Amino acid sequence: MAVEQIKFGRRSFIKSSVAAGGGLLLAFNWFAPESAKAAVSGAESAWFKINAYLKISSQGGITIMSPNPEVGQNIKTSMPMILAEELDANWKSVVVEQAPLDTNLYTRQLAGGSDSIRQSWPGLRRAGATARYMLVEAAARKWNVPSKEITVESGVLLHQLSGRKGHFGEFALEAAKIPVPSEVQLKDLTNFSIVGKSQKNVDGLGIVTGMPLFGLDYIQPGTLYATIAHPPAFGLRLKSFNATKAKAMPGIKDIFSFKTFNDDYKRQWTDTSSFTELIAVVGNSTWEVMNARAELVVEWEQTPESRIIMAGFRSDMEVNVPAGLESTADHHRKMKEAATGPAKTERRDGNPEETFRTAAKVIERIYTAPFIAHSPLEPLNFFADVTSERALLAGSIQSPEYMEKTLSARLGLPLEKIEIQMTRIGGGFGRKLYGHYLVEAAVISQMVKAPIKLIYSREEDMTSGVYRPMYHATYRAALDSSNNLIAFHVKMGGIPENALHANRFPAGAVDNYLAESWSVPSNISVGAMRAPGSNFNAAAEQSFLDEVAEAADKDPIQFRLDLLRRAKENPVGKNNDYNASRYAVVLELLREKSGWGKETSPKNRGVAAYFCHNSYSAQVVDVVVENGIPRVEAVCCTNDCGVVVNPDAAANMVEGSIVDGIGNAMYGELTFTNGKPDKSNFDRYRIIRHNEAPRKIDVHFVENNLPPSGLGEPPYPPVFAALANALYKATGKRYYHQPFIKNQF
Repeated sequence: MAVEQIKFGRRSFIKSSVAAGGGLLLAFNWFAPESAKAAVSGAESAWFKINAYLKISSQGGITIMSPNPEVGQNIKTSMPMILAEELDANWKSVVVEQAPLDTNLYTRQLAGGSDSIRQSWPGLRRAGATARYMLVEAAARKWNVPSKEITVESGVLLHQLSGRKGHFGEFALEAAKIPVPSEVQLKDLTNFSIVGKSQKNVDGLGIVTGMPLFGLDYIQPGTLYATIAHPPAFGLRLKSFNATKAKAMPGIKDIFSFKTFNDDYKRQWTDTSSFTELIAVVGNSTWEVMNARAELVVEWEQTPESRIIMAGFRSDMEVNVPAGLESTADHHRKMKEAATGPAKTERRDGNPEETFRTAAKVIERIYTAPFIAHSPLEPLNFFADVTSERALLAGSIQSPEYMEKTLSARLGLPLEKIEIQMTRIGGGFGRKLYGHYLVEAAVISQMVKAPIKLIYSREEDMTSGVYRPMYHATYRAALDSSNNLIAFHVKMGGIPENALHANRFPAGAVDNYLAESWSVPSNISVGAMRAPGSNFNAAAEQSFLDEVAEAADKDPIQFRLDLLRRAKENPVGKNNDYNASRYAVVLELLREKSGWGKETSPKNRGVAAYFCHNSYSAQVVDVVVENGIPRVEAVCCTNDCGVVVNPDAAANMVEGSIVDGIGNAMYGELTFTNGKPDKSNFDRYRIIRHNEAPRKIDVHFVENNLPPSGLGEPPYPPVFAALANALYKATGKRYYHQPFIKNQF
């Protein structure tokens, strides 16, 4: 067993008896160790508190609060599993509850960056082990025996020599009197009985039986319904409106304009929104307010160029927002011009320019990707009940801790007067990190002095942003006369930001390396989308490496392994942000599990591998073409994310990433004409369909007993390239531009 120091003592460990039943209430609030420092969505490393909340009743019932938003990644099950493991609880006796936002007790109540499990792992283990220690000490005192003679298994304390035993509830009240230990022993991973074993989703029954778990389900008596009218195009703002006809329609209570943010407000990164002056329509039902909105007579005007100051993680950011009504044709022209212009050097190793001039062979390719809508199944919605004294909000939000600060500034209420209840989120993929709709609901409620339910239609959801940026990358590789890779150059940009990760593979594996970036400003609002930046970087990089391997007459997996061996044995540079050994193990396992290179293996296969969010994922995709249309037959995926807390849930998450990635690679695209999105619903905005999903997905995990790392995002980026490389084998054509179905078939 590992001995863990409890560095913050009693003030970090709050104890009290439960009001009803005389049980035990334990609240944990520890700082994470340095190894748990992490970035949120790729931003600044920061210290985070790791928290847990545990109640044990005198009858033996165990309640564990799950603090982070549940967006389908299964952390509402997995995080309590970690605490229950070290507690040695009977998992069948555990009840899990979604915690509300509470910045005093919890920190980093965020669904983003694939960091929930990675951040919580050490703190939740210590929390469970400390509670177990206190229960054992309580039993030892009651039985008058040495604590070292007491064992704990599945919620039962046992003293074998005397034959005494009892469940946790019998000692809960006494445990509250035990001093917090200065150190605790953590279980050896080989003795785990909950973590590493598949456990059912704690919300599973409620989901399949239609229980009200999601934001759209939340309602209270007396609630009015609201919808909003926002500008029909990016680059426009409200000038005037006439609501005479709309106000006279049945069920309508009020129609008015309002601002989401105060004029002097400095936005947070979660306050991304291009439309901040809106028209609210409030009434008795969703149907009535949406019908009334259609009768509004609105005049819009062009928005002038502006600069927005946003509070970032390291420092304030100044965002240039140009004027004008942008179109996709203009975007392509601007990216083409920028790609051949000056760029910012992000990394340089050796002398790449000279090496390219003298190389025996140079390969150069261009890759592009369009704007993409997140398209979560549950449209934006939020409940708000705001009075002069307090604000209650409930709904689907990935960043409640940040949005609480925005609400405080906008409503003029102190943080302690704001309550945000988190419901289960019906899909987010990063879209619900940006909570303008939460603020909109709160402001509307404050103005009408009544509880309201704001609901976006699918069209409003899809046309109001936030989107994945548009990207462009130029890759070059130089080979010597022996077909060795001697230089590598990537020049990447986008609208309005680029996706470059300059220190990722193959950086560190090539003597002469150059990474450059550029960007083109835009008034179209963008934000993080599942594996932000990485989802394009991997698509382009891994497609290009496949083509370089072919030019070098080398097997694509072995080509990557050879580069990784160089990065391991004699790395170039000091800032390589991947572990070459772990990267290689994932590829070697993939080669084994997929049967790569065997005579019986499918011929139309593509491979890709990528590192992001502290984890490694590699995939082989098998494609067939039927009547000129490609179909993914099978995918084999290997992953290294350290300890897998809940295997079935982890496999489900990988499978979902793969299906999502294939869909966006093949079909995902949002275009614009004069600032207006050309697609507003699924009749035109194409997503993957059931019959287009892979017939088979095999998921495997590297077993290395390292601390858990990210999993919600890492399996998503490589499938874009693995699919492109498989399509090349099936059709003889390379696929450089997403979506593949539009540009190549």
